[in-house]
Amino acid sequence: MRIAIHELKSGLSRYVAQARAGDVIEITSHDKPVARLVGVPATSYGGLGRLMASGATLWRGGKPVLQAPVELGAQGRTVGQIVLEDRR
Repeated sequence: MRIAIHELKSGLSRYVAQARAGDVIEITSHDKPVARLVGVPATSYGGLGRLMASGATLWRGGKPVLQAPVELGAQGRTVGQIVLEDRR
């Protein structure tokens, strides 16, 4: 499907839904293609997205609750220095 760039704003949600459903939307400016809107296949999720898709984890849209920071030893070394030492 081809649409002119000036039509994109008024129908963006409709075009995104079509792309999500598998259509490729070609966006044109002065009858020349300038961009494509395509959906992201569910199988392309990496890491956390794959866990969510499989049902192994759930996100309800809230902010994540983080664990307390890990305290490093009192040796006065920065994290960068520790990483560099581990790479040797």
